[in-house]
Amino acid sequence: MRILIVDDEKLARERLKQLVSGLLPHPELFEASNGREALFEVNATHPDLVLMDIRMPIMDGLESAMHLSHMDNPPSVIFTTAYDQHAVEAFEVNAVDYLLKPIRKDRLELALGKVSPVSIQSLRNIKSREEMASARSHISVQLRGQITIIPVQEISYFMADNKYVRVCTANERHYIEDSLVSLEQEFEGKFLRIHRNAIVSIDHIRGMEKQASGRWHVKLRDLEETLEVSRRHTAAVRSWIRG
Repeated sequence: MRILIVDDEKLARERLKQLVSGLLPHPELFEASNGREALFEVNATHPDLVLMDIRMPIMDGLESAMHLSHMDNPPSVIFTTAYDQHAVEAFEVNAVDYLLKPIRKDRLELALGKVSPVSIQSLRNIKSREEMASARSHISVQLRGQITIIPVQEISYFMADNKYVRVCTANERHYIEDSLVSLEQEFEGKFLRIHRNAIVSIDHIRGMEKQASGRWHVKLRDLEETLEVSRRHTAAVRSWIRG
């Protein structure tokens, strides 16, 4: 079995490697120190299982697992956590397997015997709980069987496009299945609604300009194109830009 162990503490990774090696015959073991690094390792090593800590810097385990769930053939995930019992109930209710630290060998053996893929809806249900709620730091897309992640801070705007949402940065264009409404709610305070079909990054706004047609457009940093502001949202956008 190919197993990726993800934890920001080296001693914790070493402990898990020892436990797994004592339970499985000749496992192939790989390591990552945070959720973002885990995504690159999954692309490179194609593990069957990911043992994932939850609280890590750069990208936490829940967000990383949500990105993995978008793959055509995602690895199974077992979370490792030091959360208290109240928080752990979220995992139990959503049938997501977890190991409570400090990890016991018998509990790990039981978990390894029933690994299964984690559904994206289960992860969303867990992340929606108040004590764990936080916006994603990255947006993920799958290209040629590999996960590509885009830092949210690099995204200029999201735009509805038929059944998908276009994600635009200064250099890239991708399509995701999230709804524009859910993205607006998730990134409240970071993105501003300018039209029924578009929200733009507040940090990327350079200003507004009036077109010959009389319609206002938003100018964005590092982009030559401008985006139309609907009449409904013009007053609010102009007010925000004026501070």
